[in-house]
Amino acid sequence: MAFYKDERLALFIDGANLYSAAKTLGVEIDYRKLLDEFRRKGRLLRAYYYTALIENEEYSPIRPLVDWLQYNGYNVVTKPAKEFTDASGRRRVKGDMDVEIAVDVLTLCERLDHIVLFSGDGDLTRLVRAAQDKGVRVSVVSSVKSQPPMISDDLRRAADNFIDLQELSNLVGRPPRADQDEEYDE
Repeated sequence: MAFYKDERLALFIDGANLYSAAKTLGVEIDYRKLLDEFRRKGRLLRAYYYTALIENEEYSPIRPLVDWLQYNGYNVVTKPAKEFTDASGRRRVKGDMDVEIAVDVLTLCERLDHIVLFSGDGDLTRLVRAAQDKGVRVSVVSSVKSQPPMISDDLRRAADNFIDLQELSNLVGRPPRADQDEEYDE
């Protein structure tokens, strides 16, 4: 991984996408370790976490995480999720955060040297190129080691640096808990 101690870094975490990749790999992310790891790599200026939340639900399994992140150094960006039942009758939650991620990345580009994007979503390929056009290096964190791979080939090719979540998991992961079974889709 090509990081430099003096470079200004920001993390942009697509929460649903990272959750899916980590779950597929059998990894639970320790968000405190994640911040610490990237603070060691450079001057971490911001860490954003994007997620859609189900409104009017008594208990949301993601709410405790969102609250913890807000109190522990993350800028959390949320919007209401859309809930639906898929063709097989399973409850699904849809909350695409691509526009929110793109706006924040492009807004901060002039103050950053390096962006770390936690997503495998091919829709963000043009965003990566736009950030690079502004002189910012972009690392993408996702997985090719999962079945199926969790990253779009176009996004992986566009990134200056690809970090497989599986390789990062020994630095920022912890054993998964059995109580996490909510499904989020993009």
